[in-house]
Amino acid sequence: MSSETLHEDPEKLGPLTLDQHRAIVSLMEEMEAVDWYNQRVQATSDPELRTILAHNRDEEKEHAAMVLEWLRRNDPVLDEHLRTFLFSDGPIGAKEAAVTGGAAPEASGGAGGSDGSLGIGSLRGRG
Repeated sequence: MSSETLHEDPEKLGPLTLDQHRAIVSLMEEMEAVDWYNQRVQATSDPELRTILAHNRDEEKEHAAMVLEWLRRNDPVLDEHLRTFLFSDGPIGAKEAAVTGGAAPEASGGAGGSDGSLGIGSLRGRG
């Protein structure tokens, strides 16, 4: 699986990048476990087993939250985005539009721009 391996030479990556990779992979694994347990909770007909599986699922959510908090503390841009969008009210797309000054996705006919782009603008001339 690509999430378990690095895409660049580890000798060229600093300790923070390596730790962030570890945290991101762990977050992905925790969320996958939440999904699996949630499916099992919904599928079982045994009430006692459902209770146990729901408890296990919720433990995975706790683990995911802890890793996400570590990532937030160690990535200023992620911190900024989480502070913008988490625990906010109203349509999420409208919040993004208010922050960037663009049109909300629902106002422009769905995700992306009205020109069929992803709404991220040109990448030419950047860098």
